[in-house]
Amino acid sequence: MSEGDSKSTPLYEEHRRLAAKIIPFGGWLMPVQYTSISDEHQAVRNNVGVFDISHMGQLNASGANAGGWLNRMLTNNIDKLEVGTGQYTFLLNERGGIIDDLIVYRTGDTEFLLVVNASRTDEDFAWLEKHIGKDVSLTRLPDRAGLAVQGPKVALLFQKLLSADKALPARNEIKEFDYDGGKLTIARTGYTGEDGVEVFFAAKDAAKIWNDLLKAGDSLGIKPCGLGARDTLRLEMCYPLNGSDLSPEHNPIEAGLGFFVDLNKEDFIGRDVLKEVKEKGAARRLVPFKMKGKGPPPRPHYPVWQSGEKIGEVNSGTLSPSLSQGIGMTYVPTANAKIGTELEIEIRGQKFPAIIEKKPLYKKT
Repeated sequence: MSEGDSKSTPLYEEHRRLAAKIIPFGGWLMPVQYTSISDEHQAVRNNVGVFDISHMGQLNASGANAGGWLNRMLTNNIDKLEVGTGQYTFLLNERGGIIDDLIVYRTGDTEFLLVVNASRTDEDFAWLEKHIGKDVSLTRLPDRAGLAVQGPKVALLFQKLLSADKALPARNEIKEFDYDGGKLTIARTGYTGEDGVEVFFAAKDAAKIWNDLLKAGDSLGIKPCGLGARDTLRLEMCYPLNGSDLSPEHNPIEAGLGFFVDLNKEDFIGRDVLKEVKEKGAARRLVPFKMKGKGPPPRPHYPVWQSGEKIGEVNSGTLSPSLSQGIGMTYVPTANAKIGTELEIEIRGQKFPAIIEKKPLYKKT
């Protein structure tokens, strides 16, 4: 998709004002970096960073049968959600392939918020609507925006932004806060391996909230962060990315995410396929690897070799700012997926050694 065909978030002009490098991503014009990927990455690891996530889809499911219907559409168990809590889960096709990975929050007894990937929003909505249950209403939340605020100083930042007696939600909880005449919906989730929150609000308030956060976080070392730092941060933690590591050609068990699949549920789309994969064992596994030495970093689609045989390709790859090494993830045959297995990554016609590592690749000291 060209830049002219892409949509812009309510914060587009703020990104331009800060001289961000803008690229098309998932149908949207998004900042990839402001200063440097390494600076933004280290801000999140050591202080706090803020990401525009207004491009992500926000869907509302409600009605007397909304919970039961979502349990048949998603892999995790909705019945385990109390009001004000959320869970990571998958939307699958009939073959068990991943349409999308998402977070679902129970915001009321019969009401749910689904936060879905930007590039999958239309497909998700169409799939869900095609399978809509009785006594269920599914809508897109209009004119919404969002920020991910991540880093070890996130609690200090929100103590400054909100009054001290307004405690942030616990991990995987969601709460609504009054803020300057408007509402902030804050969820304690993230994609970086650090403490963090995702904040949702009316699009008309986006620029003010963005700038309020940057001002409140100035003494804490806050930095605006782009897609580049998001990618290096999540890869160090081995968090998969939809469209790169997750796709309709792969299922959650192959991706090492079976924990978010409840095969004890009576039924959900793709269950029978996943049950068979679980019983027989997955043919392939998504594994993290680290380059040996100081060679060039791996990039998506680079061939992966083992003992002279091509066994796959890099799904995600980058240079880790925390480890100063090339890292990545790739699907390999299960027989080749053991920790410590040596691989070779072909980079511009030359093979460089790598080794399969234990998750996560980055561990806080």
